[in-house]
Amino acid sequence: MQEIIKEIRAYLGLSQAEFADKLGVTFATVNRWENGRVVPNKLAQIKLYEFCKEKEVPVYDMTIARVNKEAKELNIPNDRVLLYHGSKKGIVGKIAPISRDKCDFGKGFYMGTDPAQPLTLICDFEKSTFYVVSIKTNELKMLKVPADIDWAMLVAYHRGRMERINTTEFYDKYRKMDADKDVIVGSIANDKMFYVLDNFFLGNITDLALVKSLSALQLGEQYVAVTEKACNEIKIEKEIEISYMERRFLQDRSEENRAKGVRLANDICKNYRREGKFFDEILDEAK
Repeated sequence: MQEIIKEIRAYLGLSQAEFADKLGVTFATVNRWENGRVVPNKLAQIKLYEFCKEKEVPVYDMTIARVNKEAKELNIPNDRVLLYHGSKKGIVGKIAPISRDKCDFGKGFYMGTDPAQPLTLICDFEKSTFYVVSIKTNELKMLKVPADIDWAMLVAYHRGRMERINTTEFYDKYRKMDADKDVIVGSIANDKMFYVLDNFFLGNITDLALVKSLSALQLGEQYVAVTEKACNEIKIEKEIEISYMERRFLQDRSEENRAKGVRLANDICKNYRREGKFFDEILDEAK
């Protein structure tokens, strides 16, 4: 945490003594923080959070920049893909495809190309852990799903939304699409996209509105290792500590992004509410 405290102080243009005075601590305390001899306790981090919030210090951006810098310094070999993973309780033992069954692409080990997504996913959990990971894909069977209606229907299949047509060719198409693959690569359905997807599944918006929302929300990609063979090719490169103060700023940004995403999605859905097909119509046609 010492580096981000230095960065905050430098951003504000304060000396260590001035910074200490603003926070109501001693010069020696700030000096020990910045030398890494002492980590601010939770009460001190709350003070730091409130002070930075008041002064509009971009701690969220500093945190993402720090993570990117630490990941870049690892010099991951070119034959491996650099990714990020957030775990609510930390990884114990061997990496395995053990997420919940009804996830975007079924049970697997989920990794993202953008650190912000897993960071905001786990920021509410104090015992969570953030990892830089890599995967070697040369020997793996992969499926890349573009952000289109096939992506949405594949997600619908894995989330159990298509069971009423499970005897149709349409259902079988999506059952087979990734059945023999080791890794699925597709757009991330984070908080913003969950809202749009649920509205699509509930029949409130059309497939065209959904696809337009997918393009506009720019969610990044996730790599999902769905077999043990794929999980064996994953390497934990580094565990990055995220402080309590940083988690508070991640929580704030997560809420802001969700609200913005919902507003954007609502506007898009309103513009395309009479174009395209509804989810029930697609399933009825498949029957």
